[in-house]
Amino acid sequence: MCNGPKQRNGVIKIGPIYYRPGPNFKIYIGLLKLILPLSVRILGFSVLVGSSNSDHFPHPSSMAPPTQRKERVSRNPELIRGIGRFSRSKMYHKRGLWAIKAKNGGVLPRHEKKPKPEAPAVKPPKFYPADDVKIPRHNRHKPNPTKLRDSITPGTVLIILAGRFKGKRVVFLQQLQSGLLLVTGPFKINGVPLRRVNQAYVIATSTKIDVSAANWGKIDDSYFKKDAKKKKKKGEGEFFESEKEEKNVLPQEKKDNQKAVDSAVLKAIESVPDLKTYLGARFSLKSGQKPHELVF
Repeated sequence: MCNGPKQRNGVIKIGPIYYRPGPNFKIYIGLLKLILPLSVRILGFSVLVGSSNSDHFPHPSSMAPPTQRKERVSRNPELIRGIGRFSRSKMYHKRGLWAIKAKNGGVLPRHEKKPKPEAPAVKPPKFYPADDVKIPRHNRHKPNPTKLRDSITPGTVLIILAGRFKGKRVVFLQQLQSGLLLVTGPFKINGVPLRRVNQAYVIATSTKIDVSAANWGKIDDSYFKKDAKKKKKKGEGEFFESEKEEKNVLPQEKKDNQKAVDSAVLKAIESVPDLKTYLGARFSLKSGQKPHELVF
């Protein structure tokens, strides 16, 4: 039984609490005396019932120390480092190699090597450069041959709109494999040599001459290729020395080709009145002229 609260000078001490009783205090004390013993018995019974569960108390076998693995004992223990107790012939019999040999016709069986697996793909590196490195993409685009405008045919007089010879009138000869147009001045009339021009930068006129007699079969894109020259590195002493720049001299072969093509074109031009003057004049617009209204 639990001892009741202590009373002194009208103040009751219940544990660490001091309490002054009211008119119903005796009723509360009586209820406590009935409830407390009953609650203690109920709590004690629940603890005893719960303790029977195996979850609260582990099995003794689980608390046993872990078994240690036995060390592997060699068939031929070493007496000292590198020297075994039994000889090589003794171990031959001890290991039963003689029985394996007798079973396979006096020869030890040999197992074929397993084929090596294919090497895996190269893994990307774990580290990457700090700067972004651009990887060139594979270009599968196959350029189609450039379509020639219907208004441009061999012998058509063209007006160049851009470049060194802008405003000059030239004669169209043929379209090269690169899609560029092969034209000539001729050089004797307006100073335009054999040259490649993009058709986007020319105006096709209605003037046309016969150039079937001219021969330009040797001239292609490689004809206009320039030789790459390596620049010489100057030392400290040569840095301030001025070098004379070598003039680009046109090869004699190109001069002969120019004359051969222009000679046939000039004959065709001379057969048409005022055409020579027309080709020698530079095209230009005057104030008030609208290019989209002009007829070439």
